[in-house]
Amino acid sequence: MDSEQNYLDQNRKLWNKRTEIHLESEFYDQSGFLKGKSSLNEIELKLLGDVRGKKILHLQCHFGQDTISLSRLGAEATGVDLSDKAIEHAKQIALTTGSNAKFICCDVYDLPNHLNEKFDLVFTSYGTIGWLPDLDKWAKVISHFLKPGGKFLIVEFHPIMWMFDNDFEKIAYRYFKSEAIVETEIGTYADKSADIKLDSVTWNHSLSEVVNSLIRNGLEIHALDEIDYSPYNCFNKTIEFEPDKFRIEHFGDKIPMVYAILASLK
Repeated sequence: MDSEQNYLDQNRKLWNKRTEIHLESEFYDQSGFLKGKSSLNEIELKLLGDVRGKKILHLQCHFGQDTISLSRLGAEATGVDLSDKAIEHAKQIALTTGSNAKFICCDVYDLPNHLNEKFDLVFTSYGTIGWLPDLDKWAKVISHFLKPGGKFLIVEFHPIMWMFDNDFEKIAYRYFKSEAIVETEIGTYADKSADIKLDSVTWNHSLSEVVNSLIRNGLEIHALDEIDYSPYNCFNKTIEFEPDKFRIEHFGDKIPMVYAILASLK
């Protein structure tokens, strides 16, 4: 479809531009990462458990920090991302750090045409599924790549977060998915003053839509957690109430900011 190709092209352009800025940002602390710092957070590490010797497919990996962090824990990790610039840097970073992580540049929906393997775990996290229009197609890809009994873990920003305007002062968007949200992005979450102004195309997905897409495609839900903070300072009007734990200051602990789902292929 032309409309589908248009959103892919526009978002690829956005993420190619973001990648160059993110690599230099304090947010991603690339210098610390190159010295051995893990990019994974307490939330996902607790749910991932021991990954030594496991084959992990990491969807929408950006420039590969989490994928390489998984490989440092002993996993055989493969990262996938739409952005050719991000994957180009991910491959170079893996080479620089001596990681055995592998990377593929393609749209998530098209991955079965680029990869012919099965995995113990499929993983995706933080700001990923909003870039996808169809979660049923997404869940089919997850099911396709999992071994029987293989696990799926998503750690994602809670859909309630995407209902508000940028300053969390009023409800601006539907909780439930409807038409594509086309906006002009100024700056980036990792550097709000960055000289970048490009259109983005996203979709809101309710928690029920996420869960039901997984169930329809043969996955069994084992845990669904909702968390009242973000491990990233990527929103406006935040306060750091504990090290690396952020909340919207005027909301405090009243709303969920992140959720995590652990599932397995039946």
